[in-house]
Amino acid sequence: MLGLAHLDRPFDYLVDQAMDADAQPGTRVRIRFAGRLVDGYLLERRASSDHGGKLAWLERVVSPEQVLTPELVELTHAVAERYAGTTPDVVRLAVPPRHARVEKAEPVPPPATEPVEAELSGWTAYDGGGDFLTALRDGLHPRVAWQARPGEDVATRLAELATVVAATGRGVVIVVPDQRDLDRLEHACAELLGDWCVTLAAGLGPTARYRRWLRVLRGSARVVIGTRSAVFAPVRNLGLTVIFDDGDPSLDEPRAPYPHPREVAVLRAHQTASALVIGGFARTAEAQALVESGWARNLVAARDVVRGDMPRIEGVSDDDRRIAGDPLARSARIPNIAFAAARRALAQDRPVLFSVPRRGYLPSVACGRCREDARCRRCHGPLQMNERGDLSCRWCGRPENRFVCPNCGGTVVRARMVGDKRTAEELGRAFVGVPVLTSAGDKIVDDVPAGARVVVATPGAAPRAEGGYGAAVLLDTWAQLDRQDLRAGEEAVRAWMAVATLVRPHTDGGRVVIVADAALTPVQALVRWDPVGFSGHELGLRRELAFPPAVTMASIDGPPAAVAAFLGMLELPAGVQQLGPVPLPLGVRAPAGLDPTDGIERVLLRTAREHGRGLAAALRAAQVVRHARHEDTAGIRVQVDPPTIG
Repeated sequence: MLGLAHLDRPFDYLVDQAMDADAQPGTRVRIRFAGRLVDGYLLERRASSDHGGKLAWLERVVSPEQVLTPELVELTHAVAERYAGTTPDVVRLAVPPRHARVEKAEPVPPPATEPVEAELSGWTAYDGGGDFLTALRDGLHPRVAWQARPGEDVATRLAELATVVAATGRGVVIVVPDQRDLDRLEHACAELLGDWCVTLAAGLGPTARYRRWLRVLRGSARVVIGTRSAVFAPVRNLGLTVIFDDGDPSLDEPRAPYPHPREVAVLRAHQTASALVIGGFARTAEAQALVESGWARNLVAARDVVRGDMPRIEGVSDDDRRIAGDPLARSARIPNIAFAAARRALAQDRPVLFSVPRRGYLPSVACGRCREDARCRRCHGPLQMNERGDLSCRWCGRPENRFVCPNCGGTVVRARMVGDKRTAEELGRAFVGVPVLTSAGDKIVDDVPAGARVVVATPGAAPRAEGGYGAAVLLDTWAQLDRQDLRAGEEAVRAWMAVATLVRPHTDGGRVVIVADAALTPVQALVRWDPVGFSGHELGLRRELAFPPAVTMASIDGPPAAVAAFLGMLELPAGVQQLGPVPLPLGVRAPAGLDPTDGIERVLLRTAREHGRGLAAALRAAQVVRHARHEDTAGIRVQVDPPTIG
């Protein structure tokens, strides 16, 4: 596969009679191109060629295994066009590297028994849940945005959907954000599906992953569960694709052309006329846009059901008498109402969860004199302080042995944000005799037993408690809401709801205290448990401001000279608006191989959603010119609908 944009097209070769049986569409082959041997895939066999010149011979068939199916060919082409990338780059995401010994091993036969019948009463709590299941059984292709109830057993619900579809002989793909979600889903599917289900994840290792991928390709497994790249799994007769928690940053693909699994699933559902579920406790503006366009439908529980399942959620409000009686409540990091909720839960012998947005001791510091954020001299990343008082960069890890503020010359720093370790220290002094544990970064706890204890966790790392937490406290919410990012509010609501769903219902004494102004729209979305309304509000704002998903937007990042050269090759369609160039926003990683201190710039291009394909085509054409001319545009990164705009 040739990764250059100007070579992203099929090439014709002659097939020797000795290779005729093995040289079938979808097989891996070796060809000679420009004097050197390269790997490729055989896409099609024809009796004649349109090429007027002399054709070279196919060197050899690497394997007779037809790994690039016609459906994958169509899907990879569509993804490349959607994201202004090249088909070979998408194929590398879709087809894992070959392992010859795995291919030559005896194929695993399909299971002798069919999937067991699942108990589906859990879906009756959702309006239209019964009709949705009936449509799946009848082989139809319903497309829904599923809003999971507070405290919902998501893994079991997804396993039930997979069983319903697999029992009809069709395939299922379920994508979840991380390994913890995958482990729970794998356990739930094992009970209902047995060997009909396989797991695909990078943590398996290349050999095991390719072995399981071949099982799917050969039809001995109908259900695939996995992380990001599992959305390309070659299941036969696809009947259902599920993307759960599509707003999780773990689903952002770091490799070109940076396709999001949700958008890949939408393209695949359209091409194969299969069902699609985009689910989560919260909802992204992209999922809401699909609902408002009529392409997908809502699958939500009735309000009385949601109210019965959710904990009691309280924010910091001037109207609350307890706040009025506590003059420090609005400025204190942990106000008295939060301590009261925690003490009540601990007195009932129940665990309490404190959620903090950053791991570490003091993950963000500022100049003690002028309050300017302390930043790394090398990459301009934020400085952090550990328990010993040592400063280092949170991005590049470079130690800062002698801090001098470039703004005022101050040499002393103060805490700007408190991390999980420092919070655990403070809570250990506040709740003497109560066990305190942390879950963050590379030390994540999956589950905690019942009983009184304090858990301090960062978003996405909160362990599940047996029977649910008695209370949860959301701290330092300003750090999530004040970020200069288009998705700040959306991501904050997603993180808060993920914490709140771990707490017992209010009928069982469950309480959540969010240390934030209760009048703020994101806080109100949590207090009312209204993710659909909030996503509709966010989508409306983005329409007014002309930001994705209301429009199609592309970013071009790189050194100033390279960005200018690329823009010179770009023939933009009518109606495309250019924003910038501006310095790359803080928090956005520079393109691979470039030093952020070299002055990386970003240009944004946006156009109406209906003209998005035209913009992507123009970007692809510019990439072709760039590679064909061998222009000095190294380090350029082109993303369509980038996850971070700044």
